[in-house]
Amino acid sequence: MLQIEDVVRDRGSRYAVSGGSVVGRAGVAVFLADLKRVKKYAKATHNTWAVVLSDGGAVKGDDGEAGAGAVILRMLERAGLVDHIVVVTRWYGGVHLGGDRFAHVVTCVRAYLDARQAGG
Repeated sequence: MLQIEDVVRDRGSRYAVSGGSVVGRAGVAVFLADLKRVKKYAKATHNTWAVVLSDGGAVKGDDGEAGAGAVILRMLERAGLVDHIVVVTRWYGGVHLGGDRFAHVVTCVRAYLDARQAGG
C-alpha cells in the first residue's frame, strides 16, 4: 500500500491518497477494511475510491462525496491502471469547497500516480 498524507489543505479540509493492487471486488473490500483499521482513516469524512478490475470492469465509491469516484475512475482509465485501487481521503474542515473539491481529488490522484511511477 502506498499512502501520501497532506497532499492538499484548503479551508480546513485535508486530503490524503492511498492505493494498491487488488484482485476482484473481494480485494477491494479487504483494501478498504484495512485502510479503515487506521483510526484516522476510519474517522475521515470521505474515503472515495475507484478501480478498474480485469474481471469486473470499473467500480467506484463516492462515500458521500458525490462525483468524486467518477473523477478517480476517469484518471485510472486514462493511466491504464488495472486491478489497482486508489482512495482519496478527505477530512472535512467545516467550509464547503464547491467545485474545488474535484480539483483536489485530481491533485491527489496525480500525486499518487506520479509517486507510483517514481517507484514510491
